[in-house]
Amino acid sequence: MKKWFAVIGDPIEHSKSPAMHNVWFEEMAIDAAYIPVHVPSHQLEAAIAGFKTLGASGWNVTIPHKTAIIPYLDELDELAEKMGAVNTVVRTKEGKLKGYNTDGLGFVRSLEEAVGKSHKDKPVLLIGAGGAARGIAFAMQQQGYMNLTIANRTVANAQAIIDELGTGRAISLAQAEESLADFGILVQMTSAGLVTGDFSMPFSLNRLAKGAIVADIVYNPLMTPFLQAAVEKGATVVTGLGMFVHQGAIAFHYWLDEYPNTNSMIARLKAQLGGQ
Repeated sequence: MKKWFAVIGDPIEHSKSPAMHNVWFEEMAIDAAYIPVHVPSHQLEAAIAGFKTLGASGWNVTIPHKTAIIPYLDELDELAEKMGAVNTVVRTKEGKLKGYNTDGLGFVRSLEEAVGKSHKDKPVLLIGAGGAARGIAFAMQQQGYMNLTIANRTVANAQAIIDELGTGRAISLAQAEESLADFGILVQMTSAGLVTGDFSMPFSLNRLAKGAIVADIVYNPLMTPFLQAAVEKGATVVTGLGMFVHQGAIAFHYWLDEYPNTNSMIARLKAQLGGQ
């Protein structure tokens, strides 16, 4: 029987996940399909029940459901449980729903693919404290980035992640802007800049250190306002596309026990998004 997969979120029309996974299915001669499903928060429980009834083999989870979906799953991977956020659901052979988080490792692979592995001693500023932020914070710590600061509009939410990490500090967005020159790596992890949403900046980059590495997890548009401002300040920028492809490839592996070609997919999507 043909397998089917999905991505759920609100909004969802911007997602390139269907194009990516369906190309991989075709390249690897796998009889499967992948569809986008718009799921508002108040319909999340009903959507998951529907997926189970209709026999979905698995799905990805994007904003704003990464934490909210957890009560509806049967079990969590150890790392997803620690992060408190899920972006990939696998339907096991026993019919149970198991949650994973591939965001964090996908981001680290993308970052190190772009700038190498020699920057782990640099102070890191993580901007945002949502589901993706939790995943990235835990993965960066796991991969050896130990000097972490999380900035968020609500400092208590950032502090909650720091408390779970057991190291680092939480600051306000205003404090982050004031002390920007202290950081060698910045990671923008909010939805600011999404092509379907708000093009505002979390704060000004006027005090950004020259030569800083600036990453954004938003990939559509490829060059967000945050990255454009970073380029103007002489920073090395890392778009969200690499993270998107790598986290998808890891999810693909969880579903089908095969690993797709990430290099060709990054090149394909970059061309679609207007990148060079």
